[in-house]
Amino acid sequence: MSTLAHTMMTAARSADSGLAGPGELDRYPYAGSPADRVGAPVWDGPDQDLGRVGRRPAGSRGRGLHGQLVQQLGQMIVSGDLGADRPLVPEEIGQRFEVSRTVVRESLRVLEAKGLVSARPNVGTRVRPVSDWNLLDPDIIEWRAFGPQRDDQRRELSEMRWTIEPLAARLAAGHGREDVQQRLVDMVEIMGHALGQGDSITFSRADAEFHSLLIQLAGNRMLEHLSGIVSAALQVSGGPVTGCDRPNETAIAHHARIADALAAGDSSGAETAMRQLLMVHPEVDRVVPAPREH
Repeated sequence: MSTLAHTMMTAARSADSGLAGPGELDRYPYAGSPADRVGAPVWDGPDQDLGRVGRRPAGSRGRGLHGQLVQQLGQMIVSGDLGADRPLVPEEIGQRFEVSRTVVRESLRVLEAKGLVSARPNVGTRVRPVSDWNLLDPDIIEWRAFGPQRDDQRRELSEMRWTIEPLAARLAAGHGREDVQQRLVDMVEIMGHALGQGDSITFSRADAEFHSLLIQLAGNRMLEHLSGIVSAALQVSGGPVTGCDRPNETAIAHHARIADALAAGDSSGAETAMRQLLMVHPEVDRVVPAPREH
């Protein structure tokens, strides 16, 4: 029985099927849920652009105070609340967010590495223009996806995936990694079971691992370096970014066809199946022609 046929049967099974259920993929690192994110900050001091916010719960996203401050400042910069060339005074930030100088200093270093701010002698730390940002950074992708630029970010992510994943699928076909091939099949089966149970969390986790494994299987280190874009796209929720944000049998069928083609060494079939999966996104449909059937 092909992966497709097997999976379509799986989608209708009940919880006693023995497949992985909710929480069984928790050993893999995934981004926090939208509920973990802090809302738009509001400053209560004289400078209304840098509103004071309450501390996030300890351990939120596993980052501590340092990570929370990076998250807050990053969101404010990307959203435009802190515009380009805006000075960031460490002492003021520390007082307003009630954190130490060390936390502020390390947080600004992280933001500088992402291209969001620059620190220069006699000038201080200032917000950099969008052209200087590392737009491939997973955090910036997430911040843009939940800010005013959400529509552009989702469209750009989809277009980047169209560039990366069909090629990765073609390269991955016939590589002979039986353990990885089986894991891909497992992920499709888990997605089918999750669909039957209405478990979108387990579905999305299996979906993310499927795409990550496929890129690894391609054997191209440069593509693998770009896999963070795909991972970030799959972890962004709240909009049609993956083609799988609304789990359905069509999405599972496309994944199953990809797995079958990879196992058969059918590079053209794997590429075509991946293109069909990505075509589910309406934004891509306007800029990319539909794939031809071979």
